[in-house]
Amino acid sequence: MVKRIITMTVNNRPGVLNRITGLFTKRHYNIESITVGHTESEGVSRMTFVVNVEDERIAEQITKQLNKQIDVLKVVDITDQAIIVRELALIKVAVTPATRGEIYTLIEPFRAAIVDVARDSLVVQVTGEPEKIDALIDLLKPYGLKEVARTGTTAFPRGSQRASSTNKSLFII
Repeated sequence: MVKRIITMTVNNRPGVLNRITGLFTKRHYNIESITVGHTESEGVSRMTFVVNVEDERIAEQITKQLNKQIDVLKVVDITDQAIIVRELALIKVAVTPATRGEIYTLIEPFRAAIVDVARDSLVVQVTGEPEKIDALIDLLKPYGLKEVARTGTTAFPRGSQRASSTNKSLFII
């Protein structure tokens, strides 16, 4: 299986997300994560999908099928480009008076922050590449994870790279 990052811009209308995820479901493609948010253009949203596919040919097929969807403005598989990838995680960790200081020290190199403090737990906020978040979670596991919430991957190309031939637009902005 190959992990691909596909971004698209769409008209921000009811039912668009449902139609797009339905396309993945009908074709038995697994979506690992989805992020959706407003863009710099009013009425336009950006979606970022991380999908696992058998090979690059299937990823290309997905991109072509998504481009045919109503309200889809642009689709780009950015996996092989120089990209900026980020995710946010909130991690609730069990603490005791003895371990509280250790956790503060442990999260510092990750540039994570404590965003909530309770008598028996801390909530850590961390942003970065998924591997960075995985590493922090692994280090916090021995203390006792109470809850983990992750946003999923969001990404776009660095600088002003040329778009691939499967786009409806000429440049990635």
